[in-house]
Amino acid sequence: MGNFSIALSGLEADSTALNTIGNNLANLNTVAYKGQTTSFEDLFHQQLGESGAGDPIQVGSGTKVGSTTTDFSEGTLLPDANGNTSDMALDGNGFFVVERNGQQSLTRAGNFTVANNGSLTTQDGQFVLGYPATAGVVNTNTNPQPITLPVGATEGAQATQNISVTANLNSGATVGTTFTTPVTVYDSLGQSHQATITYDKTATNTWSYSVALPAGDATGATNATGTLSFDTSGNLIPPPNLPAWPASTAVTVGSTVVDSNGNLEKVTSISGTGTTGGALPVWNTTVGATTTDNAGANQVMWTNLGPVSTVPGPITFTGLADGASNLSFSWNLDGGGTSPLISQLASANSNGANTQDGFASGNYTGFTVDPSGVIQAKFSNGNSETIGQVAVANVANVQGLVSVGGNNFQTTGASGQAVAGVAGTGGRGVVQDSALEQSNVNISTEFSNLIVAQRAFEANSKTVTTFDTISQDVIAMVR
Repeated sequence: MGNFSIALSGLEADSTALNTIGNNLANLNTVAYKGQTTSFEDLFHQQLGESGAGDPIQVGSGTKVGSTTTDFSEGTLLPDANGNTSDMALDGNGFFVVERNGQQSLTRAGNFTVANNGSLTTQDGQFVLGYPATAGVVNTNTNPQPITLPVGATEGAQATQNISVTANLNSGATVGTTFTTPVTVYDSLGQSHQATITYDKTATNTWSYSVALPAGDATGATNATGTLSFDTSGNLIPPPNLPAWPASTAVTVGSTVVDSNGNLEKVTSISGTGTTGGALPVWNTTVGATTTDNAGANQVMWTNLGPVSTVPGPITFTGLADGASNLSFSWNLDGGGTSPLISQLASANSNGANTQDGFASGNYTGFTVDPSGVIQAKFSNGNSETIGQVAVANVANVQGLVSVGGNNFQTTGASGQAVAGVAGTGGRGVVQDSALEQSNVNISTEFSNLIVAQRAFEANSKTVTTFDTISQDVIAMVR
């Protein structure tokens, strides 16, 4: 008589397979859902004896579910049609780290949202974890903690401290020609002012300048005038960071100093019997003349490069009408680099780009996330501030993770502990902002699997029916 348990074990296993397939199909549109596959294995075989050749005669006892494998391959990454920056996707390995009531979970679903208090959370309210930033610097040497965005925050104003301008002054202009460069600057209250730099040609290769605010913006100014001097190649002779005469250190060929007449002098040659550069030269009142060092052993030849520009200390405006602090800023002629930004060439007066580091106050408007997970808060004044970095975790064995619903996984002894770190490092994927990972379920494959599982279930049902018929026949024989 047939063993009903064999067919029933098949029905039970096939039911599990159908449930798995049905669950995959049900989650076709679930963000970052990972499809599963059910695998079977046979049960214990009963040995009834041996054949004439000594081969074992065995009969199986049915089947059971051997494993349910999760496909952790990456789903399609689709950009968010609305550009929602709270949506994130991982391109590559790893998981976002989320937390509720101290219990951490892992997820690939980056359809996050921002709570009223600024917390970055999952759809069901779990906190998204990352590394905090202090004064714009992320500290990754700490445990991940909930990310909070500065919702409703206002960034304070910053007064201008440095300006730089790019311009060309026409070398062919006649003496008395003037030209202006406008520069927007900000005071300590965030009020903008249109500063105007006026250049006035006073001699060949020499222009005076003055910096002014609109009438009524300030009552006084300090260091707002000076001179710009150019060499015969049209290059600005900047206010050098050089010793004034007499030199305080020994000179060598190529050394430059500012002489007592305000001219830039360069050492073109040193000759004699003494140690080159081993002593300070003695000034000769004839500009560019040969001088002798104070040991009397070397002859030093100087070349006059022309007068130096004079941009003294910070340009300061006092008595601002809006009650702000005195506005004081430096004019960086080299723009923070080594090449002057103002030239004097035989072309029309012209202005290029100018920069300054002040800004008005601004309200929080949103945030962006870069591929390494760094979060930049944006403000209405155009500024941004680093407020943290999204944590990304890896585990040694992803198949050991257990699904706990809500698109979340938790670690087990089989998976190993989650190791959190920075996106793009240690085998972790990178973050794609304003995008979501789709389910990796293939509908065609699932329909094929569904048909196979259905046929298997029907076959096992037929086995039960057959066993039932045989049993009825046996009972009738006994009667």
